[in-house]
Amino acid sequence: MGPKRQRELLNYIRAYGTGSVTEMAKILGVSASTVRRDLNELQERGLVERIHGGAAPLTDDVEPLRPLREVAFSDEKRRIGQAAASHIADHSTVLILGGTTTEAMLPFLGAVRGLTVLTNSLMVVNRLAQYSDIALIVLGGLLRRQEMSLLGHLTIAGLDEFGIDQVFSGAFGIDPEIGVTGTNLSETQTDRSLASSARELIMLADHSKLTQRGPARLVPTTAVSTLITDDGADADVLQRFREAGVIVETC
Repeated sequence: MGPKRQRELLNYIRAYGTGSVTEMAKILGVSASTVRRDLNELQERGLVERIHGGAAPLTDDVEPLRPLREVAFSDEKRRIGQAAASHIADHSTVLILGGTTTEAMLPFLGAVRGLTVLTNSLMVVNRLAQYSDIALIVLGGLLRRQEMSLLGHLTIAGLDEFGIDQVFSGAFGIDPEIGVTGTNLSETQTDRSLASSARELIMLADHSKLTQRGPARLVPTTAVSTLITDDGADADVLQRFREAGVIVETC
């Protein structure tokens, strides 16, 4: 079971770009100490790098396994997605970034009239293509196959052409003091530009993402308008977000 479990851990980390001990333990149905032991062994083999609270991949030889991400906190993500969709007004233009949490809001967008959606995610495009009333604009760029997202200077080149009302984004981590962080250093500039393309940045994050920190700082906490999270979030952490000027919504 050990080698199979470690392979699943590698698949998860490769698909997500990183992995937290807490979330991987829940998905695999094992203890956090077992996950830490497996991650230490994988690090000794040169396959992952231990980071605060989890690990990041060092090699590209593991096949992406997106379904593991999709089942992680799936109920919480559904509730967060439904709450996020309720923030969208009729006849508005929104930018939706890729990720399993932001994708959870897509089934609830069909009722919004006159909606225009910009995205750099092919997964978002694929799932919204069924809604003929939604105008879809794809931001081009270099394809990152693991996430099926587009990045680079071509992705952000056309942002000034649109009046974007809101940006909806997930993240590897969001901390009251540090702000929004990620793990893919090659995508930092793209993510920063996209997140800053509207006056209203709405972050979607289940409770496992709160206070979790990645190596790439994307935007400060002051840039976040609203944080939508689930009711499993720590009350003290949420209060620190409010003190930083963020509107916090739990569901």
